[in-house]
Amino acid sequence: MHLPLNALRAFEVSARHLNLTRAAQELCVTQTAVSQHIRNLEERLGKPLFRRLPRGLALTDEGLALLPVLADAFGRIAGALEQFSDTRPREVLTVGAVGTFAVGWLLPRLREFQQACPFVDLRLLTHNNRVDIAGEGLDCAIRFGDGAWHGTEADRLLEAPLSAMCAPSIAPRLRAPADLAHESLLRSYRADEWAAWFSAAGVPCPLVRGTVFDSSLALAEAAAQGAGVALLPVRLFQRELQQGRLVQPFGTRIALGAYWLTRLKSRPPSAALQAFRGWLLAGCGSLPGEPA
Repeated sequence: MHLPLNALRAFEVSARHLNLTRAAQELCVTQTAVSQHIRNLEERLGKPLFRRLPRGLALTDEGLALLPVLADAFGRIAGALEQFSDTRPREVLTVGAVGTFAVGWLLPRLREFQQACPFVDLRLLTHNNRVDIAGEGLDCAIRFGDGAWHGTEADRLLEAPLSAMCAPSIAPRLRAPADLAHESLLRSYRADEWAAWFSAAGVPCPLVRGTVFDSSLALAEAAAQGAGVALLPVRLFQRELQQGRLVQPFGTRIALGAYWLTRLKSRPPSAALQAFRGWLLAGCGSLPGEPA
């Protein structure tokens, strides 16, 4: 059955408002035109879609059945057309990101970025803080450190102090930092972290023999599964804290670096990179419920 699109649209708008005057205003046509469209549609269907009341309209059973189908269809059409509303051509942006930042900060906000910068076709590659921007064909890289990487420009994004974190089953044994001497202390590839943490806590550092991990994500998962206690950037593991998979037994934190957005000085930034950089810098001020 061939049904005119204008008539279907007139019905959908009228059914939402249940008022022909307001429907005509939304469609920027006359009330007479809306009435004619609906009348033509009802004639083609052979069924009434509205009951005319003294003070407005009411949908018939047929109208009630048709409305959600048309509302969904017109909504999907509008969503598809929005993709063409930005006149800028789509631009690929290839970003390398340390996995902890990607999972703990970027992924929960990815939809927000897509809405803010629809012309950017983002390609996200994760790494374990060892990255070659030129060799891997990246436009930029997010990494952890002091911001001093040869040949790069770096923008500080986020401070990420480290604190001891463990599974809830281990926490009751930890009344004071010295109690950690009796636990397995999981380690990252940065060998000085535990020594710095114990120094900040004012406690001698015990002999550290726990498993070494090259990824904070794997380190956190091992801690959550009860393999030991890990030093982790608390700000990027808020979800695990809220879910109760990890707990923070002590308030002591150490700052050994920050997350940075880096790019090669030899390569001018593209429009996509400038948009991504601006969005990151605007969003990295602080996380809800966390100190900056």
